[in-house]
Amino acid sequence: MHSSRCSYYSCIQLSNKSLPLHLYTGGHMKRGKHLRKTLLGLVCLLLAFPSLGAAAEFTLKSGTLLRVFERDTPAGEEEKVLPAYEYLQLDIGSLASKGLSFHFYGWGRYDFADNDFYQDQEAGELLYGYLEYEQPDSSLNLRLGRQYIFEGVANESVDGLRLSSQLGQYFSASAYAGKSVGLDTTDGGSSDTIYGGRLAHFLGSTYQLGVSYKNSDNNGDIAEEMLGYDLSLFLPGSIGFYGNSVRNLETKGWAEHSYELRFNLANIAFRPYYEMFQYEDYFGTGANAVNPFRLLGLTEEELDIYGLDASYQLSDATDVGFKLKNYEYDIRESAQYYSLLANWRGEDMTAVGCEFGIMDGDAAKDQYSLIRLYGYKDNVPVLVGFLTGDVVYVDYDEDIYGESSSLFLSLGAGKRFMDDALTVELSGDYSSDPYFDEDVRALVKMTYNYDRGI
Repeated sequence: MHSSRCSYYSCIQLSNKSLPLHLYTGGHMKRGKHLRKTLLGLVCLLLAFPSLGAAAEFTLKSGTLLRVFERDTPAGEEEKVLPAYEYLQLDIGSLASKGLSFHFYGWGRYDFADNDFYQDQEAGELLYGYLEYEQPDSSLNLRLGRQYIFEGVANESVDGLRLSSQLGQYFSASAYAGKSVGLDTTDGGSSDTIYGGRLAHFLGSTYQLGVSYKNSDNNGDIAEEMLGYDLSLFLPGSIGFYGNSVRNLETKGWAEHSYELRFNLANIAFRPYYEMFQYEDYFGTGANAVNPFRLLGLTEEELDIYGLDASYQLSDATDVGFKLKNYEYDIRESAQYYSLLANWRGEDMTAVGCEFGIMDGDAAKDQYSLIRLYGYKDNVPVLVGFLTGDVVYVDYDEDIYGESSSLFLSLGAGKRFMDDALTVELSGDYSSDPYFDEDVRALVKMTYNYDRGI
C-alpha cells in the first residue's frame, strides 16, 4: 500500500534519535468568531494608530503548494489526492525599528480530488496573529493575540498576552498568560488556561542563567506543570557550554537533561553532548489530551544519549567530520551510530555533501549501513534556475519483512522571476522501505514576496 508518512530519511532520523528534543503538537486550531473579531480589531487599531504615519512598512509573503500522490482506500482501491495549500504571511507597521506592528500567518487547503481523504482534518489554521509593541526607548515588548511562546520550558501556541523586558544590567524577565490553543481545540473547554514565564540573570556576554515555569490547565485539570533551568556559558578560547534541565512538578521527577560543550583544537571543532529523557516524567503530563505520545508516559523507559560531533575545515570551501552517538535504554535494546561526513561549498550557494553511517544495535531494525548524497546548484545554464537533490540508501544486515534495503530519492528544480520576488519550484519524491510499498509524490510550489513602505 502507499504510505502517507514523512520522507523516509526524516523517519530514519526520528526513529534513530528515538526522541526529538521538542516533541509538540498544537492540535487543529479553531477559527471561531471571537478570534476573527479580535484579529480584525487589532488590524483596525494598528491602522488607526497615529504614531505609524509614513514610517510604516508592509510585507506580504504568499506560498502556494500543489501536491499529487496516491493512497489506498479501505476497500483496497488506489485514488489520487490533489490538495492545494495556500500559506499567507502578513506583517505591517514598524518592522525595521521599534514601535507598533501586526503579524499574521495562516494556511488553507482545498482538495481538487474531493475524495474525502481529508474529511477528518481541518481545512485551514491560523498559526499566529498578534499585535506587537516595542517601546522605542527601552527593552519593553508586548504581544497580544495568537502567538508562539518558545522560551525555557514553553513551546506552545497561545491566545493571550506576552510581556518581556530587561530589568537593569543583570536581569531580564518574561511572562505570558492566555488560552492554550491545542487544549481548547481538543476538548473545547472554556476554562482551558496557560501561564508561565522566565527569569534570567546574565553578565554581559559571559553567561546567562535562566529559570522558567509553565502551568497549563485542561478544563479544570492540570495538563502540564513544568519547571526548567537553562545555562549558556561563554569562556575564553571560543569555548561554550550550553544546557537545560526540565522537572515535571506533577510527577516530581526529572523529565529531561540536555548539555553540550563546544570548543576548537586547531581547525577541528568538537561538540560532545549528553541527553537524558525519563519517559514517565517527559510524557506523563496529566490531562494533556493533545500529547500524541502520552501513552509512553506509562512505561518506565529511560533513554541516555552520549555523543560526539567533530568537524575539520580543510579549506574555506571544504570540511569533513564524524558523528558518534550511543543510545542507552533501560528496557529496549541499545544501539550505537557512527558516521563520516564531507561537505563542499562553491559560488552561488552551490553545495555538495555526503554521509556514510553505520547503526550497530541489538535489534534487527538497528543494524544497517546508510549512504546519503545531497546537493544544490544555483544558476543552472539550461534552466537559468536552481537544482536540488537528496538520495538516502539503507542496507539492513538482516531482512525486515522480507526486504533488505530502503531508498529515498528527492529531486527538485526551480526558477526565480520578478527580481527574485517570485520563486517557482517543482519537486518529486520516491521512497520504498520494508514497512511500506513504494510511494511517489510530486509538488509544485510558488512563493511570492512583496514589501514596501506605506
